[in-house]
Amino acid sequence: MLTAVVAERPRQVHTSGYGSLRGGTRSVLVPVDVRHVNFGGERIDSDGRVLLLGAAESWAGVLVGQRVTARAELAPARPHELTVAVGYVRGPPSVEGEAPWWQRGGESLRVAFRDVSGVLDQESASLLPGLVVGDTTGLPGRVEQEFLDAGMSHLTAVSGSNVAIVCGAVLLLARAFRFGPRGSAALAAGALAGFVVLVGYEPSVLRAGVMGAVGLLALVLGRRGSALPALAAAVCVLCLHDPEMGVSMGFVLSVVATAALVLVAPPWSRTLARRGLPRGVADAIAVPAVAFLATAPVIAGMVGEVSLVSVVANLLAAPVVAPVTVLGAVGAILAPIWPGAAELVVRLAGPGVEWLILVARRAAAVPGAVLPWPQGWWGGALAVVVVAVLVCGFRFRRSRSLFVLLAAVALVLALPVRVLTPGWPPDDWVLVACDVGQGDGLVLATGEPGRAVIVDTGPDPLSLDRCLDRLDVERVPLVVLTHLHADHVGGLAAVFDGRAVGAVAVGPGRAPGWAWRDVLESSSTRGVPVVELAEGDRLVWAELWLEVLAPAGPVDPPSGDTGDTGDRGGTGGTDDTGGTDGTTVNNSSVVLRATTPAGRVLLTGDVELTAQAELLAATDLRAEILKVPHHGSRYTLPAFLTAVSPRVAVTSVGADNTYGHPSPVTLRMLTGAGALVTRTDTGGDAAVVMDGGQPAVVERGPEPRRRRGRAGELIRPARLARPPPTAGRWPWAPPGRRARPGSSNRPR
Repeated sequence: MLTAVVAERPRQVHTSGYGSLRGGTRSVLVPVDVRHVNFGGERIDSDGRVLLLGAAESWAGVLVGQRVTARAELAPARPHELTVAVGYVRGPPSVEGEAPWWQRGGESLRVAFRDVSGVLDQESASLLPGLVVGDTTGLPGRVEQEFLDAGMSHLTAVSGSNVAIVCGAVLLLARAFRFGPRGSAALAAGALAGFVVLVGYEPSVLRAGVMGAVGLLALVLGRRGSALPALAAAVCVLCLHDPEMGVSMGFVLSVVATAALVLVAPPWSRTLARRGLPRGVADAIAVPAVAFLATAPVIAGMVGEVSLVSVVANLLAAPVVAPVTVLGAVGAILAPIWPGAAELVVRLAGPGVEWLILVARRAAAVPGAVLPWPQGWWGGALAVVVVAVLVCGFRFRRSRSLFVLLAAVALVLALPVRVLTPGWPPDDWVLVACDVGQGDGLVLATGEPGRAVIVDTGPDPLSLDRCLDRLDVERVPLVVLTHLHADHVGGLAAVFDGRAVGAVAVGPGRAPGWAWRDVLESSSTRGVPVVELAEGDRLVWAELWLEVLAPAGPVDPPSGDTGDTGDRGGTGGTDDTGGTDGTTVNNSSVVLRATTPAGRVLLTGDVELTAQAELLAATDLRAEILKVPHHGSRYTLPAFLTAVSPRVAVTSVGADNTYGHPSPVTLRMLTGAGALVTRTDTGGDAAVVMDGGQPAVVERGPEPRRRRGRAGELIRPARLARPPPTAGRWPWAPPGRRARPGSSNRPR
């Protein structure tokens, strides 16, 4: 049992497929300062910091400064962290007493501001509190990822720019009312203190707050040019107070960016102005360029990637950041005392917020927007060398020719091969298995341009959304969710985004309960009906026919919260580890047979042994294309694969998953039966097309896998593969070998 004081606001944890379909979270990280630990009847006093991981619902009402008691399983912290331990809290904490009055006031204001922000659309309403007060509680994972990829995530990590805008607005207001330097500084100091309490004690916020306090002190004393001493004072004071800030990525980025803006941005801006650019335009170009070059080595070394669109994205975003921040701050102040006026102010800020989302989305969608980079200290050192070459290339005339030559060589080497090869998607595709990681996301063409049926949506809205954008899917008459595990429903929000959706179809299963509730809420808020499919149902479009083969009837939910312990992590249920609840949900998967111009397609969800045996006994399963059950799990009957006898086997699976998918045994059974096996973990998006009268597969190429789990853009060209030719009992042949004409003619 651990007794501690909450040191910072709980920070949400986004994981693919885990939590709300709207991009919410179900876990939070809570830094706490330990007071004592009771273990084995012995009390151990401590004053170290522990990072707790718990359910978001359990910590929803906990405020900074509150004393809590929780039962936690402790583990050693990572080597570079200065915390005592990391703890996993299973149950809700026991709260002792109230938080300080200023923390309660700040929380009331944040709640009121979130409520009035609800007058905007869903994404804007969740982003505005993040831009103004750093409250990203409801920020969809997709928007957060797009801001990261576009190099705009600093806008939701409140720091120096926000403090400067707030204090600057207060100082201008004080000057308008003819306050003197001391009075103006006093008003700004009060606003600064309130802002820091409102936003929270994040490292970047504390750095900006201390710098702001030093700057205001300089204003009172009549001294100028205090930015660099203020930064030095802030770093020294905060690192002495809390040495852990020295290894905090947010703090390091904040300090490095601020130093670059103080030391480098002004001379760069003056140089651009001397060359004929207006001063405002020169500042707008110099600031994001300097910030990018200064922080790129830190990001490259610590995260293992660099955003190549950051400068342009921030340049486009810059004109609206200050107005949105000021309007948002006014709305936050008015929210608890005059909600009607606050809503009006929030509506005025709405177009600016929408512009920021648009810029981040378009920038993140640029091919090659994020460049994978070696991680660690040597990756950071390599980035420093690259930055030095860039700066020297632009700064010194003699090195400019060498720089141009090096840039040309790098461009040729790094140019995506796809630019030189036919684009994606291939013509006349009938089925595309989107590379959504460890999950299923299948798209079936209906024969009408821009229109497709979607079967399962994967764990991650961003991955599915990009796949649908690449396919130019604008209308979705039907979304079929084979079952409600997170790796099949987590990306549902992406289908609704900018697309017309006719209906969402489910089977008889309603587990896990949290996923069913999210599907209902996500659909109903957009006016999309949720319908239930039953065995024997048939649906017809121009070039697509769907028949429901299973399940036959109502599914008994597992014990507990209707399977709430099931597949939250996007894993596909029990996988190879057993577990009754996950197996029950998997076996309730809707099984579809689609008839397409490329032949019949058997879509199996995550059916395991029992459901496969029932299908074998009930119907003819032969199909030219098989969506391999349960990501290629070893829980697959050989007789089931023999009965289907597919020419193409599509396996939707995540790279480096911890469940052993796809099973080598299952793959050997498929290849031994003569099927061409395509895998999204090694081949990326996989499209089934007709080629010479037979089904073939075009693979787009795998996405680079990154720490945050979001796949980047293309790194290999699309390539065509065909099933092996028919010769007796479907012998194996190399995938790249052309099938003989007529080899797909089998008994139908």
